[in-house]
This record gives sequence, C-alpha cells and structure tokens, in this order.
Amino acid sequence: MASETLDTTCCVVGGGPAGMILGFLLARRGVEVTVLEKHADFFRDFRGDTVHPSTLEVLKELWLLDEFLKLPHQKVTSVGIILGGTHLEVANFRHVPTTCKFVALMPQWDFLNFIADHARKLPSFRLLMRHEATGLTHDDGRVTGVTAKTEAGDVEIRAGLVVGCDGRHSITRQAAGFEVIEKGVPMDVLWFRISRWSSDPEQVLGNVNYGKALILINRGEYFQAGLIIPKGSYPEIQSKGIAEFRADLQRIAPYLVQRVNEINDWDQVKILTVQINRLRKWHRPGLLCIGDAAHAMSPAGGVGINLAIQDAVAAANILAEPLKKGRVTKCTLAAVQCRREIPTRVTQGMQMLAHRGLNYAFRNPGMPIEAPWQAKAVLGIPGVNSVLGYAVGMGAKPEHVQNKPKVTLVRRIAVPAALAAVGVAATALAVSWAAWKIWRRG
Repeated sequence: MASETLDTTCCVVGGGPAGMILGFLLARRGVEVTVLEKHADFFRDFRGDTVHPSTLEVLKELWLLDEFLKLPHQKVTSVGIILGGTHLEVANFRHVPTTCKFVALMPQWDFLNFIADHARKLPSFRLLMRHEATGLTHDDGRVTGVTAKTEAGDVEIRAGLVVGCDGRHSITRQAAGFEVIEKGVPMDVLWFRISRWSSDPEQVLGNVNYGKALILINRGEYFQAGLIIPKGSYPEIQSKGIAEFRADLQRIAPYLVQRVNEINDWDQVKILTVQINRLRKWHRPGLLCIGDAAHAMSPAGGVGINLAIQDAVAAANILAEPLKKGRVTKCTLAAVQCRREIPTRVTQGMQMLAHRGLNYAFRNPGMPIEAPWQAKAVLGIPGVNSVLGYAVGMGAKPEHVQNKPKVTLVRRIAVPAALAAVGVAATALAVSWAAWKIWRRG
C-alpha cells in the first residue's frame, strides 16, 4: 500500500532528454505534468553529450537558444575517421538548413539542468527526484498511474496518461509486457576518459585499425573515449591485462602515446552493451513509450538523443490538446507511433549499415588495415558529406514545436469560405438596397 498518492494529468517516467523535453513542452501548453527521475541529480557520466542541429532548432523555437549557447560547449562542424592511415571526412554539418550548422558537445547533465530550470518556472510542471518507478497501476485493462519508491516510502501517482521515457531498460515497457523486436548488433563499447591536448583534433574523430575502432569526443580538457570492440570480447580483453589494453590504444591512435598510462585500472573503463531494438506496439490504453523505451539505438552517429527528443516534440504536439480535454484515445496514442516509427526504422537501418562497415575493421583482429577504395570513392563524391551531415544532424523527420492547435483542413478551407460567402451576401444585399433606393427616387 502506497504511503502517499498524487494526482496529475500526465506522468512522465524518466528525466532523460525525452522525458524532460516532453514534460517542458506539455507544461508550457498548460498540461499538468509530473516527471519522475530515480536519481538525486542528472550527473551521470558516459551518457550521450551530442546536441544536434535539429535539437538546437527546437531550442530556437522555444526562444532559449541564445541562453543555451552561453553554457560551455564545443562545436563540431564535421565528423571524420582515420581508417588505417587515411583520413576521411564522413559528415559535414556546415550546410544543414538550420540556424546552428554544428553539433554542440555538452555534458548531458548541463542540458538536462537547463531544461529543468526553465520547466520549473511553469506552474503546471512538477519534477520529482529520487522517485524510482516500480510498476504500473491498472483499472479495467487501462493504465491509470505509476507506483514509485522513494526514501520516504512508496508513492502512487495517478494520471490520465503515463509516458515511459525511462530508457532501454524501461520499467514501464516491462510492466506493460510490450513485445520487443531485437536486432543483432556485432559490437560493444568501452567508455573511458583520457586527457586532451590543444594540438589534438577538435572535431569528433574515429580511429579504425587493428580490429578495433576508437571514438574521441572533445570535452575541452579531456576526451570522452569510446573503444568499439566485437560483441562479447571484453572478458578476453581484460584477461590480457591493462598493459595490453593501453598498447591497443597506442596502436590505434599513436598521438595518444604519452597519455594511455592514465588508464591504470579496469574501474576506469565502463562497458556499454550495445542494443538495437524497438517495440512492435508503443502504446496501450493509458500508456505510451517514446525514446529509448520505445527503440534502443546504437551509439553509431550519436543519434539516439536526437531521435528521442524528436519523439518528445511530436508527442507534445499530438497529445497537448487531447490531454487538456481529457480525451486521449487509442487513436491519439497510435498517431504518435505512426508519426515516429518510420524515422526510427530508417535510423536503425542506417545504423545497421554502419555496423556492417565496422565488420571490415573487425575482420582481422590485431592486424593493420587500409582504407578500401570504395569508401574513398563514395566519400569523395561532392555533396555526399553534406547529405550524411543532414542525416546525422537532422534525422529522418525533423519535428518542430507547435505552439497552437493545428488548424485542420476543414477549418483552413471551410471557415474562410463561409466568411467569404457571408461577405458576398452582405455586399449583394447592400448593392440591392442602394439600387432600390435609387429606383424609388427616380
């Protein structure tokens, strides 16, 4: 039995990018919304730090962009790769059709704190930290709320709609028994930090050689590094010892030679087990899943955050008015999945193609590789880098903040037509009356 019961119109489970953006957008449209976050703060390392041009455009539409860009960040205008000993530019963001033609690298906790600070100013927004969702409540087959544990005891949050934004290990989707479609992924990622020098590359850079791939993300004074390894190979890497691990890093990226010794313990290395999956159905009465809870993404391209935020924008556009009117139907929830499922499938398909490309690097572990001529030829075609920059920076279906209810086709055509008809009738009546007056005088 819950020690406390709360009521809200919409309960968002998870205070990540999707959950915070959705909560903020709904609250600014006047929807009473409660966001649950199980941790005491947003400070978690080894999370995605990329804020894409499409997300920056959303912040512009919210009149928050200038303030956001005052926070410490790095600008990435292109993504390159050193394949063997050959440097190739893969994606160029300089031509995306947005205000910001770059990806902003910023610790995710700064992004979330920024959104939370603005959301708290809205009277209909409530953020509950240290509230860990444990399950769902039901009534006659409909989800009616969430149960959560806190330091003070168990809490029940009753809501007209529950939105699961609680990531790839989502409690909400597990509790709902949603069917998950798994896609095979050939890799895992080892995350760690290594110091950065001013002479190092500023842009995101991939180093592929000797059967592994090392991604270096510029965080100013250090690199957030991700070593991509064949799936399931981490125990073997550990068995060879930390010295061999450092030697691998040095072989892949020789310019790190004087810094690999900073890694002296396996506790400094965190493993991310990579998944690509999606729900067959994202909703049931009273419940919707978006973001990683609906579709776990690979780190390839860093597009998972972008996709989750686009889900949140679309969901807020579709759900705000029905939530205010208390009329969230099965069709309303299905409309969110219908709008966002195709971009999800397209993005996951692109990621799986990228994974197949990594199979080339994994083919001969421990052996140096050379850049294949096919990659050089394709990336050398004028405009290809810009197309890939758009795909990574904007996604398959960029969403825009909708501030007013969408005008339907009927209202767009019928109302002006009716007003025009009234105007014509009034004009005809006035002309007839004037003609009659002239005739009487005549």
